[in-house]
Amino acid sequence: MNLITALLLGALLAIGIAYIVGWFLAERRRGGTGPRGPRIADLVTGGVTNFFDTLGIGCFAPTTAIFKLFKRVPDEDIPGTLNSGHALPALTEALIFIAAVTVEPVTLVSMIVASMLGAWFGAGIVSGLPRRTVQLCMGVALLIAAGLLLAKNLHWMPGGGEAIGLSGGTLVFAVGVNFLLGALMTFGVGLYAPCLILVCLLGMSPIAAFPIMMGSCAFLMPVGAMRFIREGRYSVRAAVSLAIGGIPGVLLAAYVVKSLSTFWLLWLVVAVALYTALLMLFSALRGAGPAASRQVSSGAA
Repeated sequence: MNLITALLLGALLAIGIAYIVGWFLAERRRGGTGPRGPRIADLVTGGVTNFFDTLGIGCFAPTTAIFKLFKRVPDEDIPGTLNSGHALPALTEALIFIAAVTVEPVTLVSMIVASMLGAWFGAGIVSGLPRRTVQLCMGVALLIAAGLLLAKNLHWMPGGGEAIGLSGGTLVFAVGVNFLLGALMTFGVGLYAPCLILVCLLGMSPIAAFPIMMGSCAFLMPVGAMRFIREGRYSVRAAVSLAIGGIPGVLLAAYVVKSLSTFWLLWLVVAVALYTALLMLFSALRGAGPAASRQVSSGAA
């Protein structure tokens, strides 16, 4: 393990500990008499949705669907519940994949930092655009990218697929795109699928995307989640259940991902891209924000 990887892992652990302590202290200050212990149904929900999240599919959309179907959480509290409950599983994902998957350090760190800067400072780039416009553009872009990957998988076009890092102009391009993806997260556009597509089309191994996209979100989610926790705009019981149930789901899925061959990972990326594109286009046509995202300011990572 190189020094940069060790520092990233140390930073993630520190953020995780600070988040747990901050969450506990915030709830202790608030007090309250309602039930806070985990529920079996929500534990299962956390495990299943985070299993698919670790595969790159995302956990916000299925969790939201379950909450709304069974009326587990009031609509206004769903964003905060998703962020606070899924933050620790997201940190677990990042710890596992950054430690286990080799990515060239400059590529890994620069793309993670770019997404963070995009989320915090770059939202103004897209803040003047209507949400539906962003959704439609991203949905169409993902469909095109999925088509390119499909052509690549079927050997209709040349392409790499084994690199663990980028350099020169390609790295600059990737950093710029990840900056934009970080900004788009504030619009409710999830980072996972576009990042998977990006690294694959640039010739990197698909599994190399996992530390990049998960690291990007893991550094952002706890900070966003604490805003909801301090304001009390979430369901404590559901969030605790998602956090506890989600970590085993992540551990199981991580084993699946790491044991898949590159061939099957590339096809998984195509499936993820198509799923996300159709979900985003459907949300845009419906005029609603996409549920399949991890929001920073109002619900997404």
